[in-house]
Amino acid sequence: MKLVIVRHGDPDYSIDSLTEKGWKEVEYLSERLAKLDVKEFYVSPLGRARDTASLTLKKMNRTATECDWLQEFNVLIDRPDITDRKKSDAKGYYDYVTGKFDQLLAEHGYVREGHYYRVTKANDDTLVFFCHFGLECVLLSHLMSVSPMVLWHGLCAAPSSVTTVNTEERREGIASFRVSAFGDISHLYVHDEPPAFAARFCEMYSNEDERH
Repeated sequence: MKLVIVRHGDPDYSIDSLTEKGWKEVEYLSERLAKLDVKEFYVSPLGRARDTASLTLKKMNRTATECDWLQEFNVLIDRPDITDRKKSDAKGYYDYVTGKFDQLLAEHGYVREGHYYRVTKANDDTLVFFCHFGLECVLLSHLMSVSPMVLWHGLCAAPSSVTTVNTEERREGIASFRVSAFGDISHLYVHDEPPAFAARFCEMYSNEDERH
């Protein structure tokens, strides 16, 4: 099975949609995704993700299942240097999201058992998820059995980027997931479209034109 995780296009957070550049990015994205043989589409309920999915779905005459757990993972992490913040349950919400994710994977034939998946219905289906960077890191951290903090702080996925994860069944009936491409934006490069800076923070603190 193949999982395709798509981050939304360049966002306009003020209206929970896309910028003019973002709409251009997802048009190029739709050209790419429309070539895939997709079993099912899943989408976050947030506007910027639904708008990103809309062009692909229209081009393929398909619909997507909206999943509340695919919305951005915006739970504040408890920090010892901040004492006036209401205590959050990041672990509880992480378990909720990954539990829903595992439930969906089980419906498609892969049942979580510890750090691997038992194969109940082997397949080469493709599932596409339109979501958000923070949420993407949560899903990947669960599949790879690593802390999401490592991915949140160590990786960067540009708007409209595509991450591809494949199952590997080296022993019959036992599968693991392996990332074959992370944050790919080749659909932008073929159109000479630069990636949006929205994924990153300033390279130099003194550069006030970049996001701080």
